[in-house]
Amino acid sequence: MRLRNLKDKDILLANCKYLVKDPFVYKGKWEELFGNNHSIHLEIGMGKGDFIYEMARLNPDINFIGIEKYSNVLARAIKKYPDGLPNLKIINLDALKLEEVFSSEITTIYLNFSDPWPKERTKNRRLTSEVFLRIYDSLFQGVPHIVMKTDNLGLFASSLVSLSNYGYSFSNVNLDLHHSDIPNVLTEYEKKFQELGVKINYLDARK
Repeated sequence: MRLRNLKDKDILLANCKYLVKDPFVYKGKWEELFGNNHSIHLEIGMGKGDFIYEMARLNPDINFIGIEKYSNVLARAIKKYPDGLPNLKIINLDALKLEEVFSSEITTIYLNFSDPWPKERTKNRRLTSEVFLRIYDSLFQGVPHIVMKTDNLGLFASSLVSLSNYGYSFSNVNLDLHHSDIPNVLTEYEKKFQELGVKINYLDARK
């Protein structure tokens, strides 16, 4: 995801209370940063941040961390965030570096509308490929738990296979999330999809 540069991007990032500017120093110490031992949920690829902010607002007894690779995207999230959520942190980070930041500290990972990388030669870049599932192994505390939403049926199908082959089982699989009774917090893209009547695929998996 590449967006036009924000003129005030650097100022926004420098002054944001939610942004952890040197996340590598907190590996194994995220409880200290949050000041409690509540469970930590991680969204990989938070985009413009609607989902992670609302989840933190609705669940004050859970700590939330959103990561986003692209600083321009992150700055747009920061720009609309009011202060006041002690259970929310965000990081400007490539998902390939997650092992350098977390160690047996995450209880749930959210993958919302990730890049499908549809070509065979790019399949290992999918966030549900074995490459990333191996990375996630070192992040989890307790039973690994992944929740995924996507409008891309090809990515969804390949994710079901990849997760199953890696030892995950599914407590919920749904091909039309918005017409189900599954509790759901919308992402910014999902709101647009809902208006257009696009079906959203959903899975909840544990290993």
